[in-house]
Formats: sequence, structure tokens, C-alpha cells
Amino acid sequence: MKPLSMMDNAQWETLVQDVTDYFDDLTVKRGFQYYKQGRVHQLKETSTRSIEAVVEGTHHYLVQMDLDFFTVSQCDCPVESTCKHMIAVLLHYADLQGRSVHALANAKSMATSNQAPKASAYANSYTKATQINDRKAEHKATLMAETQRISIMSIPEWHRFFELCTASMGINTPNQQYVADAQSTILNVKPPLSPVMEQLFHLHVRLFLLDQLTKTAQNPSYPYGSHMGYFTHLAVSELKEAIQDGFKNGLALTDEPERWDRLTETLNYLRFRMLTASSAHHFSDMYHQLLKSWIAPNFNDTRFFSEELQRLQSAEMELGASLSRPGWMIARCWMHFYLSEDREAWALLKEADDQFHIHSRDFLRFLAELSDAAEWPRMVNWLVELGPMLIRKHYDSLQHYSVYWESAIRQLPGAEPSMWDLLGRMLPYSGEIYEEALLRHEKWQEWVDYQLATVSDPLEYRVNELQPLEKKAPELLLPFYHQAIERHVLEKNRQSYKSAAKLLKRLSKLYKKMNREARWEMFFRAFTSRYSRLRALQEELRKGKLLP
Repeated sequence: MKPLSMMDNAQWETLVQDVTDYFDDLTVKRGFQYYKQGRVHQLKETSTRSIEAVVEGTHHYLVQMDLDFFTVSQCDCPVESTCKHMIAVLLHYADLQGRSVHALANAKSMATSNQAPKASAYANSYTKATQINDRKAEHKATLMAETQRISIMSIPEWHRFFELCTASMGINTPNQQYVADAQSTILNVKPPLSPVMEQLFHLHVRLFLLDQLTKTAQNPSYPYGSHMGYFTHLAVSELKEAIQDGFKNGLALTDEPERWDRLTETLNYLRFRMLTASSAHHFSDMYHQLLKSWIAPNFNDTRFFSEELQRLQSAEMELGASLSRPGWMIARCWMHFYLSEDREAWALLKEADDQFHIHSRDFLRFLAELSDAAEWPRMVNWLVELGPMLIRKHYDSLQHYSVYWESAIRQLPGAEPSMWDLLGRMLPYSGEIYEEALLRHEKWQEWVDYQLATVSDPLEYRVNELQPLEKKAPELLLPFYHQAIERHVLEKNRQSYKSAAKLLKRLSKLYKKMNREARWEMFFRAFTSRYSRLRALQEELRKGKLLP
């Protein structure tokens, strides 16, 4: 942890006087108890003459103290003014400074026995109030001056302007209301801009807030720890949805070609956040959308993507250990994709997945883009390559993968054998989508063969799921039922006998539907005779009204 700056005697006397001026006796006593109980944690210096710490109370509260201007200090507990959590932090701070904790704790009571310090305190309080008002006026003047420069600011200057606009808000409660208030604060001072600049400005306001929320969620000193709380998660999700909606509108760069520099600055910002932020995956999504929705439609050749690939490759040397490698590797895959260098993209994807277990959405996006572009032959190649990489992913990702196969073979019927060959080679991982595809394509024999090979149970399927097969190829179901019945009987327990009886009732209906009642009677007589000594089975057959 960074060591605290040591305060001098004048700063110590000011601190003692501030405690006298701003805290009452009861608050000081309660804060002293919290300090003695060791409830102050993670105290650190955030900037010159500013400290913060977490205080353990009813909840964990974040206290931020400005040692020069107490009135702008804050604690996220319900108390609206100075509180016991603040005094506990100041006492702990005094202890770390080697100063007298008791002198600070008794400053208020010592001051009340002497009238002279009261006048001094009043004068000091008046001076501080004047200083704060002056600072607020200066902040307002700076803000108004910066507002006039928005149209000529660079992207980094925009983000510094957003910080200036929201500096007084803090972010003690990173939720949807904070986002709404912060957006309103920034947009209310924005002058009219051209259409393209409006879109870029709104995008960066949301990116700035996304960065604020995700940084807060990753801050270990924040009371909720590094986990993103429920309301923060909601706010982040809504922000990302708003950004995605903004990209859908497109960017009419041909009407304002001079804004190309702003667009490349935006790409630079997103690339850097994607490659360095602790929450890099959020910015990876935005980076991809910017390329897909605003850059690619405004760029007619591949030179840009070659240049971007070079920039990404040089980032490894420039960023060193701070590089977020998963996002970096996926971004390079996209550049190879846009350059139609599919083999290079596949190799990188496999390497990234082997090292970092890439999320399935990063695979499926390539298929979505090919589907949108109706590049069906190329899509078949991607389906063949991605299948073995996706088998380790969640079942939902395989479902989406199967849908893309269906879309491809509707357009290219000749690709269907490739699908069956691949799904077969991906077994047993592809089992569920393989079964569904067999039924969908009415490959009844192959479906039954698969059930027999995997020793499946017909009771695992609802009656209506088997109805298409019973209607069009009922004879294929006979071995499926017979095998399962014999297996249940051999288990020799009451529950397995009940299952066997259920399957026998279904089998009798199936024989009847096929007009083979005589064959059923022959089988059933032989079956009951063979297992006549299994009294529990006989009882279940009677309950099922299969025996008199």
C-alpha cells in the first residue's frame, strides 16, 4: 500500500480545530468507540490531503475525507452530515500519523471550556465556507468555458469534461439513478452539434459512465467489494443496450467526412479500454460493434483492417503485462475475418480458447455476421471449424450453432452431409442437437439406432415427442421399447417394475396401431411366463390392467 504523506504541525492543528468545529460530543464519543473496536479498514490516501477508508458498522460504509474542506467530505451511511464513521477514520488517521488520538478525541470538550477558541472557530468556519463558495464559483466558470469548446475538443478532452461535469456527484450508489442523473447533468450543458457529432458525443457519454460503473465494481475498497452488485449490473446492462441501439442507427459519415478523425479516436479509446480495463469484455463488445456498424459500412477496402491488425499486434509490446490477452486475441481474429483470412482467424480462435476458454458468444458472432451477409459457402466452412471448439461450451451455444447449420443447408442443400458427418464426430457432446436434427429431418432409422446405441429410455421422452415417429415409422420403435422393458425388469426393484409396466402399455398400443395384436399377444404371453416368479412385477402388471 502507498505510504501516507506525513502532515506538519500546522495541518495537525487545523485537523484538531476542524474536529472541534464540525463534530458534536456524542458523534466524537461514538466514533472513538468504533476506532477502539478496530472497525476502520483499508485507509489510504487518494490524492493530496484526501483520504478514504471502509468502516464496519451496520453495513460496510465508504468514507471519503477532504482534509482541507470538510464540507465536501462524505460517508455513504444514512446520516446526511458528519457522522461517527468519519470521526473513526480521522482518529485512525491520526494514529497512523503518530499524533495523539486522545487529543483529537477530546478536542471538542477542551474547546468548550475556553471562549476564545469559539471566536476563532467561527472565523475559521466562515473562512472555509468562503473558500468552498469560491471553489464552487470557479468550478462553474470552468465548466461554462469548457462547454463552449465541446465541438473542437478531442475525445480524451470530452472524457475530462465529463469528469468535470460529474465531479460533485460522487458515485456512492452506482445504479440506474446515478446514470440518469449523470447523463442529464452532461447533456444539459451540451451545445447543439452536427448529427454525426451528436451520435459520437452520446456514445462517449455512455462509454464514460460504463467505465465509471465497471471501475467502481472492481474497486476492492468499495463496500460491496469487487463483485458487481445487482443494481450496478442493471445499470451496466441498460447502458450497453443503449449503446447497441445507438449503433443500429448507423453513422452518416459521408455527410460529414471531416469527422473521420473523431471516429478513429473513438476506436483508439475502445481499443485501449478493451486491452487494459479490468472489465475489458464490456469494451470488447463495443469495439466490435463500432467496427461492424460504423466503420465497416464507411470503408470500401480492406486497408483499414490491415492497419488495425498492425496496431493490435504492436499493442503486445507497448502494453506488456497490462495487456488483456483474451480480448486482444479475439480482436485480431476479427481483423483476419474482415480480411477474409479465415485460416489465420481459426488458428487464433483455437489458441485463445485453449488458453482462456473463450465465451461461446465470441464464436457465434462470426456465424451471425456471415449469416447477415449471406456468405453461405464461407459460413459452412466456419461451422465445420467452430464445431469442435464449441463442444465444450454450454448447451445453449450448441443450440444456436445448430440453428446456423439449418440456415446454411437451406441455402446450400449440398452441405447437409457435412453437417451429419460433423455432428456425428462431435458425439457424445453433440448428442442433444444431433437427436433433434435427426427428428427434424425425419431420419427415423438413424434416430432409433442412436437411442439403442446410447441405451436410452423411452420414458425420458413425452408421448407427443414420439408421435411423429409412431405415425410415420412405428415399426422402428419396437426394438427401442423391447430393449428398455427387458432392462427395467433385470434391475429387479419395485420402481423398475413400474417403469416396465408403463412401457408395456405403450407397446401394446403401438402393436394395436400397427394391426399386429396377435404378435403382441404372443410376445406378452411369453414375457409373463418367463417372469412369472417375479411377484412384484406381476402385481405392477395387474395394477396397469395388463393382467386380470
